[in-house]
Amino acid sequence: MTKYVCIVCGYIYDPEVGDADSGIKPGTAFEDIPDDWVCPMCGVGKDQFEKE
Repeated sequence: MTKYVCIVCGYIYDPEVGDADSGIKPGTAFEDIPDDWVCPMCGVGKDQFEKE
């Protein structure tokens, strides 16, 4: 699975890990995360992420 990096703060979304604090289970592809999800580090939207 492809990792995505926040272009604002550098946070890396790893699909194998997910984002437990936001209810995103491990194994969830970035494309399958709800559109209203935000970066857990800086709060920007999914549109501020790029493939690593």
